[in-house]
Amino acid sequence: MNTLTKITLPAEWSFQDAILLCWPHANMDWQPILQKVEKTFDEIAYQISLHQTLIIIAYDEIHQQAILQRLNTNNSKTDNIKFLTHANNDNWCRDFGPISIYQSNTPVALNFEFNGWGEKYPFQFDNETNLELKKYQILNCEMKSIPFVLEGGSIDSDGEGSLLTTRKCLLSKTRNPTFSKEEVEHELITRLGVTRIFWLDNGQLIGDDTNSHIDNLARFCNTNTIAYASCDETDEHYASLHAMKLELENLRTLDGKPYNLVPLNIPKAIYDEQQRLPASYVNFLITNKQVLMPTYNDEQDNINLAKLQSVFADREVIGIDCSNIIKQSGSIHCLTMQLPKHTVFK
Repeated sequence: MNTLTKITLPAEWSFQDAILLCWPHANMDWQPILQKVEKTFDEIAYQISLHQTLIIIAYDEIHQQAILQRLNTNNSKTDNIKFLTHANNDNWCRDFGPISIYQSNTPVALNFEFNGWGEKYPFQFDNETNLELKKYQILNCEMKSIPFVLEGGSIDSDGEGSLLTTRKCLLSKTRNPTFSKEEVEHELITRLGVTRIFWLDNGQLIGDDTNSHIDNLARFCNTNTIAYASCDETDEHYASLHAMKLELENLRTLDGKPYNLVPLNIPKAIYDEQQRLPASYVNFLITNKQVLMPTYNDEQDNINLAKLQSVFADREVIGIDCSNIIKQSGSIHCLTMQLPKHTVFK
């Protein structure tokens, strides 16, 4: 690679061509609560389609027609919706969708390897998705396949070369077992153009099977603001999240100042049949006109909506009930992937 080539990993608040969303179906783990979950997807699709293109991955043509009927019923702006039919193992496309960069101002979609969060779950079909997006001319840019496991939910960018991530995930031996920390950093710097990597040692939510994805713990809201998951001293997460807060307090912006830190208190404990679920308000999605924040029918919902609205003055912050989505240990950000400017065919 030409060392003079400038590579940029855009921030999520940069202008987007589209949002990618993989619709649930009966062959996924959602089957027992599929009807409830689809109502949440109806709302996500409705909100995104109001202002920008939404690309929906459907299982097959029959599934696509059923989705389209739902979208028409709930008054989604279907002129803004495109479809890709492709079988998927699951629908957390944040982690298997393309990670887009700009190389000398030209967009490039990076097709990193996806291995089911360290081979915890089947992943063959998910790992084919990006190639299908390119094959069927949904992506209007070069695609590069990278022989390195990297999930979109494990990194967060400020668009100016700073990257937030966690050691627990990126240095997990189930991802890239032969890579040292220095080799992982080299991949991030070379592929994504980042100049600073903020490695968090702390921050862990019970029930999180991603090895501590950053998008459930701490997120850039702008170049000098980070929202993070927090709790009070009575919660079992306190030691870990407080230690993470101290780490965040030690970080500095590019001009050497402390970040403006916005605590988003996690909701009261939500359980499935076996354990507590990793519910977090940090798993919000930034779109061109909105911020879609997960809610959990908890007293913290409105408090955190107000906090995010004060940060995102240029966007409308909208709460979407994710009390059913969290039953599979993820939320809105995990379900979606933004595709930046000039990456999608019009």
